[in-house]
Amino acid sequence: MEHIAAAEDRLVTERIRRKLEDVNFEAQNQLAPIQDHVNFNLQQAYFKCAYECFDRRRRQEEINNCVEHCSVPALQANNLVETEMAKFQERMNRSLMVCQDKFEAAKLQRIKTDALNDLESCVDQAIEDNKRVLPLIANRLKASLSIN
Repeated sequence: MEHIAAAEDRLVTERIRRKLEDVNFEAQNQLAPIQDHVNFNLQQAYFKCAYECFDRRRRQEEINNCVEHCSVPALQANNLVETEMAKFQERMNRSLMVCQDKFEAAKLQRIKTDALNDLESCVDQAIEDNKRVLPLIANRLKASLSIN
């Protein structure tokens, strides 16, 4: 009987892992145009701007200040994306922790199979709820970064 329970555990764990991969894939898809904008448009603008800073008539301090000034838009964009994704990850983690807490409580109250099914159902709902937020996050980032 124990080997059946262990097999069920592994099966549910594998399904949950696949669902988490799915939300990661969805996040990457939603953020691809934003990352592309930051990595190419803003980085390219940074390097063009920085290149113009190198003028033999300038002192080293002026060149350094100029290059630093050029880096601001790309750094701000990276920070914005990282902050939004950290918030998303935190919300996702909190919702999955709620599922884990419910699972632990259910294990104490009834048979494990029901608890596993409830855990999987809770994780499904949490992941779907979070996936629905991804386009909103992407749109907010696009608006903040003036991406069409």
